[in-house]
Amino acid sequence: MTRNLSGRLTTGSVIVLIGLVLLLSTTGLVEVRSVWGWIAALFVLVGMWALIRSEFHNLVGPVMIIAIAGTFFLRNVGVLPDDAIGTWWPLFVILFGVLLMISRSRRRQRIRLEGIDAIGEVSVVSVFGGDERRITTDRFTGAELVAVFGDGELDLRDANVKTRPAIVEVVSVFGDAELRVPPEWEVRFETLSILGDITDRRPRHDESRKADGDPDLIVSGVAFLGDIEIRD
Repeated sequence: MTRNLSGRLTTGSVIVLIGLVLLLSTTGLVEVRSVWGWIAALFVLVGMWALIRSEFHNLVGPVMIIAIAGTFFLRNVGVLPDDAIGTWWPLFVILFGVLLMISRSRRRQRIRLEGIDAIGEVSVVSVFGGDERRITTDRFTGAELVAVFGDGELDLRDANVKTRPAIVEVVSVFGDAELRVPPEWEVRFETLSILGDITDRRPRHDESRKADGDPDLIVSGVAFLGDIEIRD
């Protein structure tokens, strides 16, 4: 239950804040246009909170939310012209790719410092479609799993983590991202959920043997109106 508590609190907080905005507008306490002009700032704060909470390990999702919401906020308050987003939106795609490369570079640097080869890296990208990968290496180190209006699955049941933890960066936007892992793996979430669902559906198992050590797998990233599921 505690695995999903943080994500639920994030989603609940966003819904409460939006509800307060709607209440202010319907009661006439604040001008409607003025209220909605500032709502993007709420998402900027959520993204910043997610970065700090994960100690900047969860990079891709929070930074993208900050960038997109921050751009809309600057437009709403008159700093950017109305047509700026329509002209420059491909910069968000470029930023997304850069963040993925930075995340992979950070994982590879960590592995090099620990003296093993990062041969278990893989990318699963599903955009308006489906993509499924099965990993069998005994030195899995990390991956990217992206599901945008699509279904992406990463099967790690035949993989092994030699140096814990392996890190999987997941981005689910109106999509379903599924990770299949061995039932005995300890998985830690460093994720941000905004109107999405992040769930570990594996049966309960004894986690006491690793209570004082690193988890086998860290799942970081964001679920924005999408799902991230862990199964065995």
